[in-house]
Amino acid sequence: MKKALMMALVVAMVSGSVMTQAHEKGAWIVRLGATTVDPDTDSDDIKLPGDEIGIPGAITLQADVDDDTQLGIIPAYMITNNFAVEILLATPFEHDIRANGQGPIKGLNLDAGSTKQLPPTVSVQWYPRGGKSGWQPYIGAGVNYTIFFDEDVDNELKDTLGALIPGVNGADLSLDDSWGFAGQVGVDIPFNDHWAFNMAVWYIDIDTTAKIDAKVDGATVAKVKFDVDLDPWVYNIGIAYKF
Repeated sequence: MKKALMMALVVAMVSGSVMTQAHEKGAWIVRLGATTVDPDTDSDDIKLPGDEIGIPGAITLQADVDDDTQLGIIPAYMITNNFAVEILLATPFEHDIRANGQGPIKGLNLDAGSTKQLPPTVSVQWYPRGGKSGWQPYIGAGVNYTIFFDEDVDNELKDTLGALIPGVNGADLSLDDSWGFAGQVGVDIPFNDHWAFNMAVWYIDIDTTAKIDAKVDGATVAKVKFDVDLDPWVYNIGIAYKF
């Protein structure tokens, strides 16, 4: 995605340099594209008992979360020639979660589970060339609210919990929703008076608390709780229509 952004920027700058379009007060801009959420994961240690499998003390794991690409739907409204309000929306992202061993079990990598999330983000944007024709760069800042749902625990983690805690035959995962700051940069390269090529990058502060409940026949017998900073870079490549 990062290489594609760089290549697309070069092509768009060349092809769009002679086109005309101005972002003016009262205009709506709707951007559609491929939106990638790429977490930069920083996890607290996940402590599990190790005595049952011959490792004295606790087994230490850390969570890692992979990226996902979905359809981005990103409307913006020009309040003035230079300022707009934008909402980042998308179809639900789904992320696989891995638990990576630390210390004496470094190299142990478990498929831990998965989660879906929606990260609606409201930003105020500044367009330095608003009201003028040509390419339209912008920067923005705002607030994000990430909603996690459909969390699931993978069988590899369930089996590991069963080996560590006698009798465990199930597990549940939950992730707390998150509020955080978001910053962005982007550009619209016009094809004509209405259509443009769009590229944008966000950095979003997403922090959550994860909870794993180990269960025996549906009853919780052990709980594990840890914090995870996702703090993803979000990339969008697509088109924009102004009306």
